[in-house]
Amino acid sequence: MKKLFLDDLRTVDMVYDESMVAEFDVVRTYADFVKYIQENGLPDFISFDNDLGLDKNGEVAPDGYAAVKWLVYESGLNLINLSFHVHSANPVASEQIRGLLRNYLKHLKENR
Repeated sequence: MKKLFLDDLRTVDMVYDESMVAEFDVVRTYADFVKYIQENGLPDFISFDNDLGLDKNGEVAPDGYAAVKWLVYESGLNLINLSFHVHSANPVASEQIRGLLRNYLKHLKENR
């Protein structure tokens, strides 16, 4: 089972049991998230942070919600079997991520 952890600062063991660390590949930026999936395919499980810090120019970097929007609207991948968790400390963004993915996955399953 492939698992992906998107977070700019946290390590896997800060969110999940230490015994699970080796199960995850870690990406720190939106760009690395997109690149990872394009090169490795869709993982079975993704753990999302939202706020991904600043980019190289000191601007707010694309966030976890942008990553989810890319998955849903641009990736062209079949997400029907995707499992996910949102570990972001940002409650509003966490709900946006969960809402978009839940609604999209529901739509896919209803329209098989």
